[in-house]
Amino acid sequence: MIRPDTGLRVYLCREPVDMRKQIDGLALLVQEAMELNPFEEAVFVFGNRQRDKVKILFWERNGFVVWYKRLEKERFKWPARLDGDTLRLSGQELNWLLDGYDISLMQPHKALHYQSVG
Repeated sequence: MIRPDTGLRVYLCREPVDMRKQIDGLALLVQEAMELNPFEEAVFVFGNRQRDKVKILFWERNGFVVWYKRLEKERFKWPARLDGDTLRLSGQELNWLLDGYDISLMQPHKALHYQSVG
């Protein structure tokens, strides 16, 4: 199975997308609606209204690649609407989303900041 690297930039479009859109339509959404560069080293994630389908668009050296996943029974747990229509995720968070986890509920430990050890 193809999985993005955990260090890769991931942009999630929160608004539902018509899954009939192909490469050109998705790339245009990235450029116009998301106001991002579809040729940058990142993946762009789109879901349908029922949240049972996901398309991922990315540019690979000399052409676009689209990855498509359709769930048979479950639904993807799409992040709740916050500010804006685009959400930045880590590659790990995208993997969790594809595996069915609700990434908005997953909270890491708090970061600790110390000035000395003694």
